[in-house]
Order: sequence, then C-alpha cells, then structure tokens
Amino acid sequence: MNVYPFTLHFGPLAITGYGIMMMVAFLMGGWAIQVELRRRKLDEEYAADIVIAAVVGGLVGAKIWYVLVTGQWGALFSRGGLVWYGGFFGGVIAVLANGWRKRVPLRFTCELAAPALALGYALGRVGCFLVNDDYGLPTSLPWAMKFPAGMPISSVSELARAGATFPPGTDPNMIVAVHPTQIYETLIMLVAFAWLWKQRAHLHAVGWLFATYLIWAGTERFLVEFIRAKDDRLFGQFSLAQATSIVLFGLGLWLVRKWSTPDALTASVPESLRPRAAAPATG
Repeated sequence: MNVYPFTLHFGPLAITGYGIMMMVAFLMGGWAIQVELRRRKLDEEYAADIVIAAVVGGLVGAKIWYVLVTGQWGALFSRGGLVWYGGFFGGVIAVLANGWRKRVPLRFTCELAAPALALGYALGRVGCFLVNDDYGLPTSLPWAMKFPAGMPISSVSELARAGATFPPGTDPNMIVAVHPTQIYETLIMLVAFAWLWKQRAHLHAVGWLFATYLIWAGTERFLVEFIRAKDDRLFGQFSLAQATSIVLFGLGLWLVRKWSTPDALTASVPESLRPRAAAPATG
C-alpha cells in the first residue's frame, strides 16, 4: 500500500495533516482536562491555561531538543525539526510554571493532565502518519505501507541509513514497505487513555495517575523504538528515545509506589481552582 502526505491547499497557504492533528490533539487534551475539572466541580478555565502553556512550551522544547541532538540550528526557524520528548519536557515545564504562578500544587496539575497527555500523544501520532514521518523498519506484514513521498521516503538508501539491511545489489531507489509505527503508537496510547480515564476516581494520592502515565508512555516508546527507522542509536539497537523512556519508566514506577496511599494533599482542593463566585446582580 502506497501512502502519500495529506495537505490542504488554500492558494499559497498549505496546511499539513500534522498541523491539523496537532491542533486537534491540543483541543481534545484541553477538553479532557475541562471534563475532569467539571467532575471535580473546579474552575474549568484552568484547562485553557494548561493547553496554552503546553502549546508554547511544547513547541519550544521540541525545537530545542531537536537542535541539541542534531546540531541543525537552522531548524529553529523551519516548519520541521520537532522531537516528541523535547516537546513533552518543554510542555511539562511550561504547564508546571503556569500552575506555580496560579498557586496550584504541582502534583494536582500533573494529575489533571495525565489522561490528556495520552490522548494528545495518540492524536499527534496520527499527524505523523499523515505527513509520512516516523515510520518503521521494513516488514512483509499484510498491513505494511510504503511512503514514496515520506519524510524521508521509505527507500532502500534511506532505510539503510536508519539501520535496515538489504541483500547486496538491491536498488537503492526502490521504495520499501515498512511498519506503520505511527499507527501502532496511536492504538497503544488510545488504550492507555481509556485506562487512565477510568482510573480518574482512584483512591491513591494525588499524582498517582500521572505516575502511571509515565509508565505507559515509557513502555510504549521503548518497545516501538525497536522497529522504528532511526539513525540515533546509542548502544547497539538502543536509541536516545529508549534511554529517555527508561528514565520515565523508572520515575513513574518510583512515584507509583510513593503515591500509592492517600496523603494530606488528597483531601484538599487548591483555593485558586475553586469556582469563582458569581457577581451579585445590580439594578
């Protein structure tokens, strides 16, 4: 199956599938946070604050991470050059900084955002698929896909640079069918979102839900990286993303144990998130 990038053209303006899905991801993430705030009878406007901070921090963090890894400083001002882990860390820092500004405990903000992070990631990977980026290594599975106009194209020469091996004499320009790893990640993280969504009323300490998200995210990315077409392998088959995944998994496991039982914060509600009292009627 040949898959081509999805782009909408409006005169000189081109809107990519990635841009559309990133917008959808942030909007749906904000919706999930708003629904949770409503369930807790808290100020729903905090959802918009989180989304705005995540957008700004995520884009800046993704760019900086890409530049630090590749050394391509020109990517700071280009459309491409975005790395998820950089966006994740940049978004987390910006969201937590905004929470600190509003006097919302760090753990409380993390708890609210956990399901939204999984949902947003799943939808964002659909965007990667629509621009034919972040695909996997060659495979003969029935659902394998070819990306003749991918970023880069799924050719023998490009895949060889990413660690794939081919018989001697293989045409370097031949387009090869590969794992649609973007779809794999979308499906796994939709399952993660469904599980996290059902656990919102858990009886553990505040922050436990975010800790379980870290375990989900670290595990999913670590496993998928084995079949991703990557050129940043650090130790044999292990990539930089896998090293980061191990850190996230370990942190999540430690926090799950640390926050397994309720504590003082569990029974409290941040004063800044209490619904604002309606202004008295005049006249």
